[in-house]
Amino acid sequence: MAEKKAPRELSNKIDAEVRTTFGKGVARKLRSAGKVPVVVYGHGTEPQHLALPAHDVALLLRKANAILDLQIVGGESQLALVKDVQKDPVRQIIEHIDLIVVRKGERVEVDVAVHVNGEPVSGTVAEQDAKSLLIEAAAISIPENLVVDVEGLEAGAHVYAKDVKLPEGSVLITDPETLVVAINVPEELDLGEEPEPSTDEEEPAEESEEAAE
Repeated sequence: MAEKKAPRELSNKIDAEVRTTFGKGVARKLRSAGKVPVVVYGHGTEPQHLALPAHDVALLLRKANAILDLQIVGGESQLALVKDVQKDPVRQIIEHIDLIVVRKGERVEVDVAVHVNGEPVSGTVAEQDAKSLLIEAAAISIPENLVVDVEGLEAGAHVYAKDVKLPEGSVLITDPETLVVAINVPEELDLGEEPEPSTDEEEPAEESEEAAE
């Protein structure tokens, strides 16, 4: 029986073509050709206008705070952090991407999403107050998310930013006393008192007097 191979890890390397023409019409033609217009800037460098393969970049952007290793045709490779992604509001097609130049060994401040795992004790709920935390991390080692484990926590328990485990080498920038998750007992919905059914019988309508002959 053949040994099953492990799935290949997605590389962050992506081919990038230099753009020399601009404008909405040019951008539309690029997207029709399966490419996305991109601008790269930072570190005092001149902005670079590039085009990336739409399918490949969409796969890489599934990871939050993605770092792209741009393989620029006719130039050198360049690491860049995704700063902003513009999408068509209806079709959700990527229309444009802003990237910031980063260098190996550089540290950056980024917002990282907080995910809540586990179940608190029966009869309680975990209410998430902070959806993300600002941290400082090595540009090439930004975590995709931060995990808060609420398994078995009892009512009244609180998890603050200072309690969240960070990857090695990362530093918390958000106020350490920021509430991230609170374990509460859900309030019962007050529907008000139901009116008691009436026991009074309805009086029969008085018969109208007969018309005079």
